[in-house]
Amino acid sequence: MTGRRNSTMINKFILLGFSEFPKLTIVLFSVFLGIYLITVSWNVGLITLIRTDPSLHTPMYFFLSNLSLLDICYVSTIAPRMLSDFFKKHKSISLMGCTTQYFFFSSLGLTECCLLAAMAYDRYAAICNPLLYTAIMSPTLCVQMVAASCITGFFGSLIQFCALLQLHFCGPNVINHFFCDVPQLLILSCSDTFYFQVMMSVLTVIFGLISALVIMISYGYIVATILKITSAEGRCKAFNTCASHLTAVTLFFGSGVFVYMYPTSGDSQSQNKLASVLYTTVIPMLNPLIYSLRNKEIKDALNRWKKRIFSWRY
Repeated sequence: MTGRRNSTMINKFILLGFSEFPKLTIVLFSVFLGIYLITVSWNVGLITLIRTDPSLHTPMYFFLSNLSLLDICYVSTIAPRMLSDFFKKHKSISLMGCTTQYFFFSSLGLTECCLLAAMAYDRYAAICNPLLYTAIMSPTLCVQMVAASCITGFFGSLIQFCALLQLHFCGPNVINHFFCDVPQLLILSCSDTFYFQVMMSVLTVIFGLISALVIMISYGYIVATILKITSAEGRCKAFNTCASHLTAVTLFFGSGVFVYMYPTSGDSQSQNKLASVLYTTVIPMLNPLIYSLRNKEIKDALNRWKKRIFSWRY
């Protein structure tokens, strides 16, 4: 059995991407290229604005600038390869290249789960303990929370990466997706994936459920505090500081749950691919807009930035 497995071992995969829409190749390429360029430019612009405007040097915007940096890296693990594959006749990727792509993608995704939970705790401290907010969310704690999110995400992904390297792939080697993701790789593996799936379930509990639990508990306290505010203006202001974060959390976790909890079958491949597009490319583009659209402080900072630019020009 071992000899037969070694003789049929495959070391590369074929990514089908969006090959089911051959007539839309140029259109899809243009759309995804536009999304990628907008994502990078918007997030770089938001980082620059936060770092250069002293009024935005607060814990909330510190976390937001790190989320923007994370989104740039996150989308860059998928988009360049996906864009280059549109005009390739043979969309092949090596086994090591495939697992490495998933390692970086997973590491950044797990880090974002933890970072979103840290941002929820920041909102809890700001609304439920406003007088102690600066003491609770000290610069040291903020840096530690971001560093802990990155380190935890890295090691969580490293565990998956090492486990993936233990799997054997004997064929077929066609991945009906635009990037290397675990559900598709498990379908193609000829190894027993039971222990890998158990490990994935444990990681899902640690990262997904615990992060979601921290977010829900934080917002439980936030809602209770907002309901105690007597003025309608105060309630509206408190709600607006949380609405953007809740929107980002709902989009990120919602699309992730659909892909990783929904059964993968031939009938659901297109739906999974669409949901994957949402959380790998669209959400990183929308995050700067979500956090800026109803944010008066960012709008004011942007206006001050525009005035400085025009004053330098004239």
